[in-house]
Order: sequence, then C-alpha cells, then structure tokens
Amino acid sequence: MVNTTIRHVVIVGGGSAGWLTAAVLASNFQQEERGGLRITLVESPDVPTIGVGEGTWPTMRDTLRAAGLSETDFFRECDAAFKQGSRFNRWVTGSDEDYYFHPFVLPQGWGDADLAGRWLERHSHIPFADFTSYQPHLCVHGRAPKQAMTPEFAAVANYGYHLDAGKFGLFLKKHCLEKLGVHFVSDHVTGIRSHENGDIAALHTKAHGELAGDLFVDCSGMQSLLLGKHYGVAFLAQRGVLFNDRALAVQVPYANENDPIASQTTSTAQDAGWIWDIGLPTRRGIGHVYSSAHTSDEDAESALRAYIRASGGPEDIPSPRKLSFEPGYRERFWHRNCIAIGLSAGFIEPLEASALAMVELSAAMLAEEMPVTRAQMEVSAQRFNETFSYRWERVIDFLKLHYVLSRRDGAQDPCGYWRDNRRDETIPDRLAGMLSLWRHRPPSRSDFNRIPEVFPAASYQYILYGMGFCPEPGLARRQRAGEGDGETADGFFRQAADLTRRMLPALPDNRTLIAHILRHGLPK
Repeated sequence: MVNTTIRHVVIVGGGSAGWLTAAVLASNFQQEERGGLRITLVESPDVPTIGVGEGTWPTMRDTLRAAGLSETDFFRECDAAFKQGSRFNRWVTGSDEDYYFHPFVLPQGWGDADLAGRWLERHSHIPFADFTSYQPHLCVHGRAPKQAMTPEFAAVANYGYHLDAGKFGLFLKKHCLEKLGVHFVSDHVTGIRSHENGDIAALHTKAHGELAGDLFVDCSGMQSLLLGKHYGVAFLAQRGVLFNDRALAVQVPYANENDPIASQTTSTAQDAGWIWDIGLPTRRGIGHVYSSAHTSDEDAESALRAYIRASGGPEDIPSPRKLSFEPGYRERFWHRNCIAIGLSAGFIEPLEASALAMVELSAAMLAEEMPVTRAQMEVSAQRFNETFSYRWERVIDFLKLHYVLSRRDGAQDPCGYWRDNRRDETIPDRLAGMLSLWRHRPPSRSDFNRIPEVFPAASYQYILYGMGFCPEPGLARRQRAGEGDGETADGFFRQAADLTRRMLPALPDNRTLIAHILRHGLPK
C-alpha cells in the first residue's frame, strides 16, 4: 500500500461540488490514456442536489477559465448574471435608511495609505465603501462590471456571478464528459469495501458492482457518506456561535421581463435571520435564513412572503422549499485516502456566499497536493486539514462579525435574536481579540497572513465601518511608516470619485449586457 501509485480518483456525488471538483482535477492532470489520472464520478439518480447556492466570488472566473470553459456558454446555459458584491439592508439599526455595501473591488489605494484613518478623521459622515470605492455606485445604478467588447473573464470592475445552481451542475457535467475525459457512473452507492489498513478499496454500487479507486472524494452532501458515515469523523457544530439552521427558498418571476437585474446580492435583516435576494436574467432567487430557536417556520414563511410583496413580487408564490441544516464543519477533511469537499465537509450559512468558494479552494488545493503515491498522502492530508480548519474558523469569524456589530434592539429585535448574537459567550475568542485591536487600528494584512485568505483585511474594513464600528479617537494619527499621510489618502479618495464619474456613463446596465452576450457572445 505504501508504494501504491495514485492512478484513479473516484468522486462520490455530483451537483456543483462534485462536478466542479472533477473539472478542476481533470483540467490539471493529463487524461489517463496519456499517463495521467483517471477521474470517475459516481452520482445517484435517486438523490436530488440541494441546488440553492446561487452566488460566487470573483475567483470563479479563474476557475472556469482554467478548466477551459467559455464565459459566453456559461451565461447562456446557467441563466447567469453579474455579481459585484453584497448590499446589507437593516442590519445595523433596522431602519429603512440603514444599508451598506461590501463590494468586490478593494478601496482605491488599498495598502498605500491610511485610508481608514483619514476617512474617520474627516469623512466618516459618508459611508466608507461609497467614499473609498466606485463599485457601490455601480451597484446602485445597476451597471454591469464590463463592456460588450471586454473579453471573456476580463473585467473593468471585479465581479463574480449569480447563477442557477441546478443548471450550473449540468453545465459542468457536460464539459467534464465531452472535453475533459471524466468517466461517469450513474448509480447508487450501497456499501464500501476497505483494505486491511483501513483505506477505502472500492465502492459497492447497485447496478455496476464494485468501483475501485486509489483516492476517494466525498461530495455526497450533508449525508457525508464516506467521511462522516463510513469513517465517523466528528462534526464540530457551531450553533452556539451562528444560530441559523433553517432556510426557505423560492423562485420569483419579475413583474416585467425587462425589469433591472440587481448587480449585487441583497441581504435584508429580519427579526430572526435575514432574506437573500438574487437577480438572474429570468427570475429572482429569494430565501429566508433563520434560527428555529427564535422563530417558527410559519412566521419565517410569513416574513418571506411579506418581503416578496413589498419588493414588487407577486401575491401568490409557490410553497417555499424548506431546508434544514446543522451549522458546522468536520474535525478533519482528509482522512486516510478519503477527502471531503462541499457540504460533506461542512456548511455554515449562505451569508457572503462562502459555500462554492470553499469548494473552489478545496479542489484547487487537492490538485496542488495530489500525491503520487500512498506514502505521500499523509503529508498532503496534514497540510490540507491544517489549512481548511483555519479557513472554516475564519469564515465563522467573518460571518459572526456581521451579527456582533448589529445594534438592533427593542422593537427591532422582538425575538431577542440580535441581542443573543451579541452575547460574549457566543463570540469566538480570536474575533473578540481582533475587535479589541481594531478599536485602536484598522484591520491590516498582518492580521490575515495566509495566502490566499478566505476574506482579506479590506473585507473586514467594509463590514466594520459599514456597520458603524467606532474606533477610539486618534486612530487617524496611528499611521505606520510607509503608509503615507493624509494628503496621499485624499488623492486616492479623489481617484475613487473620478472613476465613479467616468464609469457610470461608460458601462451598460446588467440586462443590456447580458442580452448582448446571449445574442452575440463575448470576445475571446
């Protein structure tokens, strides 16, 4: 076993996680007939995919391009739209005027001046993201992040995607089978045969008999068929930190087929959770994420229906799809010759669209760490486990930050949900420590020194200052050598304003550009 060469990778489960992992691996390694890896994906025809992960990070552009996919085809086949960040409504005080942006573009001059200090000193009456970046203004005006002649995957403004998750999985599957040489087995896994040393030797399938492999990737969703059920790797529940454990999801038509397509995910706080609103070319995807300890399913559905009516949706909508989940992640993700990617590894909640991003990061690191022999696998597993334990902890910190900073109270917190989220015992120690530091200085690159970080220091600044986090007086004077003075920061602020003035008339709206892509495509 020690000297066994890794020649065959078997992926259990399809959907976005399974087929995205297959695409990354197959595009990184030669096809088997040329001495490369054999990649096989087995997917049960009897198990539906969850199919509600409709937002990505900008990293998805590089992932799709590296796999040899066409962005034009992606838009045509996945009902895709552009995403330039997130807008948070009513998270701070609960008032109708309460909103801020977390854009995908870094603040202008990020890392070259004390932007936060100068903004706090002179300009804090203007929202931080609006003052330091042009992208919130593009979102407010519904602008696209590129022009019709901008090549595929290139950007004027940084962007990710909104997409139909079910269609995305089928799009990836087609590319894997037709272009990348991935083998597909449509069958139900009924059992597992192990080697004497405990490694997985083969999967028993209902119609195809045994399916042997050297490395097995568990993309079986929340059931975690291999890592969880077979190996019994513990699940580290996080409901004591992040309370949401239910979601209601529904697809809503536009009132008019030419209605604007939002340039961002909109997240609107509710009494015991929040509602996402994602615009696709043909419909909106809307869902309510909430805590079952603070509200009932019936009240959550009532809040969802009220939001849809208030936002221009129809009076009658189909019954929402109900999803239940336990927020948390596995104690380790790579055990023996089995690695979990996607929901089988963990899930917190859809805030900030980290689910597909963690699939991307996992698949990319697996490709980088792919062992040649079984003997090398333990080293790769240790590195992978350390990296993703860190990443899951940082995802939890970042999501919790949104709740910790809320000031909703009284009539704006009838369930006690927001007050409970601010209790000291629910705040991770590392986040509490960082918040105490950030009272006296802005988040910086030194606080997040893993490459690539899940969320960079700039994202923390957008959330902190967007939610009214108030550092101690004097922060503006605490500048480090080499970061420049206030005049340098003022120059970058002027650049951001100038870019806003130039981009707004030069960029088309989302629907116009997407219609052009569907008809004519994008330049290669």
